[in-house]
Amino acid sequence: MTTQDEPGRARRSLGLRRLTTAACFNTYERIAPLYDAMESLWEVSWKKPLRRMLFDGLGGRILDAGVGTGLNIPYYPDGAEVVGIDLSPKMLAYAATRAKKHGREVALMSMDLRSIAVPDRHFDGIVSAFVFCTLSEQDRLAALRELARICKTGGKIRILDYSLSTRPFMRFVMRCCEPWFRWMFNATYQVSFEEFAPMAGLELSGSTFVVGDYVKISEFRPLPPSAELSGKASS
Repeated sequence: MTTQDEPGRARRSLGLRRLTTAACFNTYERIAPLYDAMESLWEVSWKKPLRRMLFDGLGGRILDAGVGTGLNIPYYPDGAEVVGIDLSPKMLAYAATRAKKHGREVALMSMDLRSIAVPDRHFDGIVSAFVFCTLSEQDRLAALRELARICKTGGKIRILDYSLSTRPFMRFVMRCCEPWFRWMFNATYQVSFEEFAPMAGLELSGSTFVVGDYVKISEFRPLPPSAELSGKASS
């Protein structure tokens, strides 16, 4: 299957740079010292409750995939063993400071979501908050496959991210903000990944809009081995 981060013609007409791993790394290494301040308005106004929702009912061994500066850390379940990974070492340094502040033991590691150095079926739960918006469609599929590989059978994968609104005015606003969002955060509001679930060895078990029709939580479960092989064959 061939995927791309956006229709090429639309991207070129807006002068948007491609979503690449190198661009993502450079962006977050650059903005790490400012990231919490840049996010503070959105965190206070609407993101904090959503982060709490992400971890509701999870326990055991949990992966925070794209931990960033650790904004999820205050909402980790008590008693859980949490691993946080991120592409940017500078973002991880701020996460370590936040973990210490909240008295949480978190194993923080620099890793690419497309290649996560842990054994198969390792985690009981996996969460990812506003990370898939920084990936191209091709990389979203690769990341989903990795998350499927390392999630235990019966475990849960929850992804909190944007979705381009279907409401004309909100869609217009999001499209207008897209060049700024791409330049500032190496991200896009046009985030699609649920349709890749069967190819990644996952079943979409829930999809709920939590802010209007443009922010949602998607929940996946790993497919049984036989169904996973069937899904990959059909791709």
